[in-house]
Amino acid sequence: MKTELRLHGHIDDTIEYFATAASQSTDLHHFYQKKERKLRFFAPGNEFILTEEGIHHCGNGGTFCEYMFGVDQPLSDLAKEDVRNRLVLYGTHYNNGQLCFSDNTDTTQTYEQIFFEGNAVSNNFFFLSGPLDSALEQQQKFCLKFLGKALKRTDRISEKDDTLLISSLLGPLPPSCTLYVFRLINKHHLRYQEHFAELYSRHRSIPDDKFADLQNLADELGIDQYQQERIRIDVMYKHPDNRPIVNDYKKVLIDCNRQGYTDKAQRTRLNRLKTLSVRNKIPAALFYALDDMLAVDQQEEQSTSNDISTAKQILGALFQGDAAQPASISNTDMVSLLLAKRYASQNRDHVFEELLLETGKTCDEKIRDGADLSLLETFSAIITFFDRYDSASAHIGQLAFMENFQLTEEQIRSLLGNRDAFNELQTGLFDDLFFRDILQNKYLGRFGRRKMGLLRTGLQDIEAQRLTATQLSQQIGAISSDERLYQSVFNLAKERIRNFYSGYSSNEEQSKLLKEINTELRSQDVISQDIPLQLFRDVILNIKTEAIYIHNMLPKITFTKDRAMREDFLANSGLDRFYVEELEREYFTLNKLDPEDLAQLRAGADT
Repeated sequence: MKTELRLHGHIDDTIEYFATAASQSTDLHHFYQKKERKLRFFAPGNEFILTEEGIHHCGNGGTFCEYMFGVDQPLSDLAKEDVRNRLVLYGTHYNNGQLCFSDNTDTTQTYEQIFFEGNAVSNNFFFLSGPLDSALEQQQKFCLKFLGKALKRTDRISEKDDTLLISSLLGPLPPSCTLYVFRLINKHHLRYQEHFAELYSRHRSIPDDKFADLQNLADELGIDQYQQERIRIDVMYKHPDNRPIVNDYKKVLIDCNRQGYTDKAQRTRLNRLKTLSVRNKIPAALFYALDDMLAVDQQEEQSTSNDISTAKQILGALFQGDAAQPASISNTDMVSLLLAKRYASQNRDHVFEELLLETGKTCDEKIRDGADLSLLETFSAIITFFDRYDSASAHIGQLAFMENFQLTEEQIRSLLGNRDAFNELQTGLFDDLFFRDILQNKYLGRFGRRKMGLLRTGLQDIEAQRLTATQLSQQIGAISSDERLYQSVFNLAKERIRNFYSGYSSNEEQSKLLKEINTELRSQDVISQDIPLQLFRDVILNIKTEAIYIHNMLPKITFTKDRAMREDFLANSGLDRFYVEELEREYFTLNKLDPEDLAQLRAGADT
């Protein structure tokens, strides 16, 4: 018979605790003592003390918590999909990759340290009691043997009720052992996490007024910026629409890290996933966190480019001036730096960012030592152009790949200002930096292509005073409305064809289907007038094309590994490439095929 004793309480208005003692036998006794503002939990050879400031742990055991996304993890943990949790056994350390044990297990931590080093919201501590070896070193080895794998992999750790967690941990232990688990919760962090999760689930792109309310809540609760960002990134990663794409990105980065460089096929896959993330409104911060953790030396396949080499020479020349010839940068050199930044962004080349950071550091040191202020002014001008690049790149990328993204008048005016600044450096530079490559991107869908064409000509027309920012914003909004309507008709038509129509080729069947869709969308207030006939015909054509690909072509492509046939279809079918790739993923999952075969098909086509 399993027996559990559980104590629940609050240290103060911030820290909440749950303490559990569990055993396979009924021989469980009172296991805590309250004395002088301290709460002491004890068993022979072990104690865990809660104070107003923190905890003291004596004996065997350690601490475990769920990994938060973006925190540093051992590569061995990061690479294993089933490893979810951080485990620290007290008195242990790594030496040349080997885990070493000692008897030095006493630990004291403040609550601030606990929620900084571990999970921001919830952390657990544990020890074991029973007929264990007298040496703490051996007791820790016992803990690792019977609990290590379960503690690293359990998905019960984030549940509000510890019953199932305790039961899963107690099972592997010998019947004579008693398990003690103590869970600490930061109530302020939990409240912030729950509020942000609700906002993110509802809005994805959180409105400014809602985010201001969130910041006010953080200020009220006394949560610093670092903890706010940790919590937000973790919540965004766990959203079911984000996790699969981010995990795919992580897998590619791990492969790159292990081989020591990123080859062309891997860069293509990483860029594809980042483009997909823009379409799915996945925050770039999730990818930056992985890039920082799994950065690799750009060697072998990706040697330093001419653009980066030129940038290094230009930035180095900034420090060669003197009072007679203060630091400055020509338009030609600024263009070269922008081309280097574009190359680094497209190829995930961290050398450029490292070069820029080192230049900034050297600049600060030179100014501190009395260098002419023109050096700081020149470097600031470079950073301003890079900020302009980042702003324009983000807005144009979102418009191209993100469904329902709307450029505001303010954003259009910002693009106009950036366009003027870039074109002053070199005629046509803005188009070269932002439109040339994106219009050649295979993942740019037909609505995205229409928006890009309109934005490109619209900015020219505003400059020539043939159009206003308001009018351009409205015209882009009209394309977005067409996109939403197309998607609504497409989804509804597919559903009705799947459920009610065995065939839809005849004019009579299509007329009936069109009438039903018009009626349905009117009832949902999606439309106020009938669907344009051409839009409906496009939907039917694409549904037919999709069926041909899934039922006829894809099985053959999969069997023969015919990359050229796949690429020819994607290039000429008119179907959205992202959508087709999702269909392929579903096909491989449904038929239990090796997803690596699909990755090879895609890599072969893209390289």
